[in-house]
Amino acid sequence: MQAGMPALQSVCYTVGMKFPRLMPYVPSWKSAALTVLSAVLLIFAFPDFEFWFLAWFGLVPLFWAIEREKESAVRSFLLGWLWGFVFFTGTCWWLTFAPITYAAFPPLVAYLLLFFFTGIVGIFPGIFAAIFSSLLKRFGTLAIFAAPFVWVFSEFLRYWLTGNNWNAIGYSQAFTGRSLEAAAYGGVLMISFIVVVPGAFVLFVIRGWSSWRENEALADAFGALVSKSYPTTHRNRGRTVSQSTGAYFLVLALTFLTAWLFAYYLVGGWPQTVGNDRVSYSSNAVIAIQPNVPMSGLTYEKWRQLRARHVELAESALGSGARNPQSEIPNPQSTTVIFPESPMNFAYDEDEEFRNFVHAFAAKNDVNVLFNSAEPDAANNKYFNSAVLVGTDGKEIAQYDKIYLLPFGESVPAPLQAIVPAFVGSFSYGKEYDLLPIGDAKAGVMICFESHFGELAREYVRNGADVLIEMTNDGYLGPTPVLRQHLANAVFRAVETNRPVLRVTNVGITAYVNESGQVLGSTKGYTEDTRVWPVAKSNGSQTFYVKYGDWFAWLCSIVTLVLLAFTFKPRSQ
Repeated sequence: MQAGMPALQSVCYTVGMKFPRLMPYVPSWKSAALTVLSAVLLIFAFPDFEFWFLAWFGLVPLFWAIEREKESAVRSFLLGWLWGFVFFTGTCWWLTFAPITYAAFPPLVAYLLLFFFTGIVGIFPGIFAAIFSSLLKRFGTLAIFAAPFVWVFSEFLRYWLTGNNWNAIGYSQAFTGRSLEAAAYGGVLMISFIVVVPGAFVLFVIRGWSSWRENEALADAFGALVSKSYPTTHRNRGRTVSQSTGAYFLVLALTFLTAWLFAYYLVGGWPQTVGNDRVSYSSNAVIAIQPNVPMSGLTYEKWRQLRARHVELAESALGSGARNPQSEIPNPQSTTVIFPESPMNFAYDEDEEFRNFVHAFAAKNDVNVLFNSAEPDAANNKYFNSAVLVGTDGKEIAQYDKIYLLPFGESVPAPLQAIVPAFVGSFSYGKEYDLLPIGDAKAGVMICFESHFGELAREYVRNGADVLIEMTNDGYLGPTPVLRQHLANAVFRAVETNRPVLRVTNVGITAYVNESGQVLGSTKGYTEDTRVWPVAKSNGSQTFYVKYGDWFAWLCSIVTLVLLAFTFKPRSQ
């Protein structure tokens, strides 16, 4: 950090000398240094570092930098953008692995593409900083209490505009071992809110409680709440008593909400609606196969050998697990073997030889088989990225077609399809939230990137899912932090819905995530492995989040927009 300060100072000075008209819009090098420090602290809060506690206070330097530059929304925006650029580059650098390793991109080109991506995503922390600075400028110290609301608004905005909220600050808490039950009420963004609270309080202490008395503008804005009920009897520095009371009401309300959420997060004192709600524990068995299929070099002969290896791993697990009388699942009603998403490109509908292979395996072992397959979409002359469940008789039981396709990986937005190719393939979007039977239980399937979408898991549970199954392949991204960052998504989907997530992966991390977000029986990355898990019906209960979705994020957005509207109101004389 010390070495970087002269460089930041030099950049700011150079811009000011060569472009003097831009100088009013260039943050000071000290503010820029605080911003970079903040981003680095948050990078260390995420996998693979996982110093998660840094997230609680890592935003303090950014908040202080915005406070220093609050007279200019443009300077504050640039600070927020800088924070986003550094943070997302530092946590998502693994995006360069596939282009360099498998597409032979020169590293310079791969990183320039990464910088382009992180530069765009950095706009959203920039929006946070611009709004926060405007509130600080207008309302003074009391505006600090708005920081958690505005932060959630910026993350929610990123999600809705880009379809991606990867590494929202709440995800840093996935592996803390602390209670995540707040997510069952307001989703991962409620955890984001709670994480931002300590930093806001630290800035509040730095600014000093006493300075609020100078904040006439806030009293003007909120004094109307009580002005009709209390007569004006005294004026203090141009403010009425009723206006002071209105400011107090705002402070007390926001302080109570932020303190209450943070306190309950610390002590895990949420009402006990989250936890294991299984009706029974031994009705069905699932065998998860982690085959560690390589991402390149798959000749047809190698493909057949790897397919046979899937069967060997499954039959080994059947011998020592679900079919073993000493197993924790001695007499399952049904057993389902799950092959993960991988580069093997199964095609059940169009490949008769593969259909016969699956039938022979299922009949021999008396199991159902769930696997990833490219299934035809005749209406559009394309394919679906599907999860297909085949029964012991070799016939298809159910099929789920992936709804949330990976942008530019599996589908390109319509205006760009003629000029930009999809890296993996151009698939059709699924439309139905199909549930797959796992014995007497029902499962919702998330294919790879889909575990990122809380509304998908929520819709499954609303439709009666007892368990969630994630089939994924992170092999193209290498032995990088993406493995645990992706796992963090599954942790929150489990807590939000109060349903276990059975995560079946090609190269890892395969794991059983229980309803409280605990990761059980996780595998090591880039190794062959198997897991045997019980699956049972739930009691059908639904969390607050399942019932009402992103209500908390909408609430934070409304609060943010209302406060922002007040910044445009002329000051009272």
